[in-house]
Amino acid sequence: MSNTVSLITVNYNAGDFLGACASSALSQVDEVVVVDNASSDDSLAKLATAFPGDQRLKIIRNRENLGFAAACNIGAEHSISSRLFFLNPDCMLTPDSVKHLMRVLDDNPDVGMVGALLMNPDGSEQVGGRRAIPTPWRSLVRAFGLSRLAARWPRLFLDFHLHKQPLPIQPIEVEAISGACMLVRREAMRDVGSWDEGYFLHCEDLDLCMELRRKGWKIMFVPDARVVHDQGVCSRSRPIFVEWHKHRGMMRFYRKFFQHQYPGPLMWLVALGIWLRFGIIASYHFALSTLRYLGIQRG
Repeated sequence: MSNTVSLITVNYNAGDFLGACASSALSQVDEVVVVDNASSDDSLAKLATAFPGDQRLKIIRNRENLGFAAACNIGAEHSISSRLFFLNPDCMLTPDSVKHLMRVLDDNPDVGMVGALLMNPDGSEQVGGRRAIPTPWRSLVRAFGLSRLAARWPRLFLDFHLHKQPLPIQPIEVEAISGACMLVRREAMRDVGSWDEGYFLHCEDLDLCMELRRKGWKIMFVPDARVVHDQGVCSRSRPIFVEWHKHRGMMRFYRKFFQHQYPGPLMWLVALGIWLRFGIIASYHFALSTLRYLGIQRG
């Protein structure tokens, strides 16, 4: 179907956010495809109650949690439109946001994917909506706080997160956008194949950006399209599980795209940094959960 939009959202215990996301989208897209990764809450029941008999709404129930990339591929297979809009269920579209995104795709045939301005609930710009690819060097720059030298040497010490830069007044080309909000041409998705299901959670969006750019497609950030993202709704209940897959995804991403471009010692340093970071974060969450448990027991 030419110039139609299928919204694909992967649900895992998103609760009331799933219904709110669908409500904000149904007036702007041609269909909403919900791929549920074996949720245990009542999010699907509430969704069905809110939109009884709406033929624009499709629900696909996976028997187990297959991960984000695999669920996105399932949603794409069950969708009908020429544009695939991957949107997290904890996102709310503002009026005309899809129209702004579509206009950039329609006006620029060499653009394969566009992303919106992701905002926190307080209205501030969210980290990751527009970014550069976090190469091993850029990751070390960020890890050691060297981005403060970017004012003098911007190309050498660029922070891959761009949200601290002035907001552009018109769409601009970027290296990467967030998987929380990606509008992609089906033609471009066919060109790269599909989402890499070797990622379970996190970094699959960076992988898709890399693959699209390898194929010659441009990626654009559209500041007029605004989306409110209550980040982490589906992952707050299992922080260590999420962090494990996030850091595992980082390792896959670096090995896949940079292992043959960077010297071995630098890649070893990056790997050490990744797992050291995971250890610190996991220890923090474990300590926090222990304190909460002890607090309950004492109560």
